[in-house]
Amino acid sequence: MKTKALIPLAIFIALAVLLGVGLKLKPREIPSALIDKPAPAFQLAQLQEPDKSLSLANMKGQVWLLNVWASWCVACREEHPVLVDFAKQGLVPLIGLNYKDKRDDGLKWLATEGNPYTLSIVDPEGRTGIDYGVYGVPETFLIDGNGRIRYKHIGPLTQEVLDKILLPKIAELKRG
Repeated sequence: MKTKALIPLAIFIALAVLLGVGLKLKPREIPSALIDKPAPAFQLAQLQEPDKSLSLANMKGQVWLLNVWASWCVACREEHPVLVDFAKQGLVPLIGLNYKDKRDDGLKWLATEGNPYTLSIVDPEGRTGIDYGVYGVPETFLIDGNGRIRYKHIGPLTQEVLDKILLPKIAELKRG
């Protein structure tokens, strides 16, 4: 009889442990299967000059950041000033991937908010974003000179993420 009374208590304790473990997880640290693997190839039209395109091959030999953004993205507005300040340092090319957005809306947003990007490319249907495993915007990828993804950040970049994670990784990749 006493063992039957302990079953609900054991279930309660197990659920409390699972909840405690779940609360300690960091949703922005979703592991990407693409880390240390070749970045998916793309060739997309440029936002500002639609007659020109950019491909992954154009970036070969450079350490660079790919920042996925959209004019309709609220979190992108939060990270935008951080990107503007980062771009002023000129450490690496910052390529914007305008994701599932209208060209005119993207252009207007950059004209209003400032343009931190070396250039932006357009992914209107989100196919390239899918290839990169984009969960939502913003997301940022650090890609090395061999075209391999070395880091992925989900959500808005902060100055802390730049200082503690991205800048050291960029310095390490540039040293070779």
